[in-house]
Amino acid sequence: MATEIAASPPPPRAGSGASARTDEPAPPLRRIWRHYAAVKVRKAVVVVFVVANVTFFLGRAMPGDPIDVMAGRLTQGGMSMEEARVIAMNSLAYDPDAPLYQQWWDFLVGLVTFDLGMTINRPGQSVMEAIGAYLPWTLFSIGVGTVIAVVLGLALGMVMAYWRNRLLDHVLSVLASVLGAVPNYLIAMALVFGGGMYLGWFDPIDLRGTISPGVQAGFNAEFLGDALYHAALPIVTYVLAIIGTWMLIMKASTTEVLGEDYVTVARARGLRDQRIAVSYVGRNAVLPLVAQIAISFGTLVGGAIFVEQVLVYKGVGGLLLDAVNYRDYPLLQGLLIIITSCVVVANLVADLLYSRLDPRIRT
Repeated sequence: MATEIAASPPPPRAGSGASARTDEPAPPLRRIWRHYAAVKVRKAVVVVFVVANVTFFLGRAMPGDPIDVMAGRLTQGGMSMEEARVIAMNSLAYDPDAPLYQQWWDFLVGLVTFDLGMTINRPGQSVMEAIGAYLPWTLFSIGVGTVIAVVLGLALGMVMAYWRNRLLDHVLSVLASVLGAVPNYLIAMALVFGGGMYLGWFDPIDLRGTISPGVQAGFNAEFLGDALYHAALPIVTYVLAIIGTWMLIMKASTTEVLGEDYVTVARARGLRDQRIAVSYVGRNAVLPLVAQIAISFGTLVGGAIFVEQVLVYKGVGGLLLDAVNYRDYPLLQGLLIIITSCVVVANLVADLLYSRLDPRIRT
């Protein structure tokens, strides 16, 4: 009896750390802070903040000066260099002679308050106004092209997997490999010279721009039809640029799923092939590819500058090129921040959607 009493552990003392607190639920704010979605959002904000600071310093490290560039343009009209430099200095929305740290601090304050400053090459127009006039057209063409490419690529990839090692599979595999290896701007040039000038399927000059003169913007059939008409070549270019990659990825994923045991069991139970293809094979083959949608979207946004220049489509690509040529630092910074934010937000949405489809990745 004495041995049992001696072996029993002493009761915890008041105020000591021996009291069990591990079973108590964490405070609500801590649970929200540690939530999977909150962690992803914090990482996205950090990425955008780092990119914004990198663009600020890289823009000012570029050779040339916005004052010299603007003054050089003004002297072409017969103005003297001294007068041109005075006008250029007064046109800037910031003080170029201020210390770099002061310019950086003003930039951070504007970034937090969503005030990216005024453009240099477009007097009287803010950076957000300039981006707002061009960004929707780029997102429209890229968004429509991505949706079409993903839908067609997934469908053709499943067909290639079901008909693998047959003639159709070999033809589609070669086509997908060729399309995946050709840069998007070369595809745009081939469409213009091949389909427009050589075959005469369309008039490339008539398709320039984003909207026809006289068409008023609004949610009506005339505006939507005209917008699709002018965005046809960029959309086709984006579809051809990424559909090959989606075909090959979906083929590999579907082929892997077809070898799983649950597919064999479903066939042994006598389920119809259509139900197996949709509910078992297609659903599980698409699941790992959700994050790839955001990656393809970001790739298209980065390459839009070349496609829009070739097709004379007035999106952010031409605006970015003008900002680089004229050393428009505020506009260049704003464009890079917005483009980066679009890519980061697309990846964030893909991560959150994937975590809902497959909760296992949260752990």
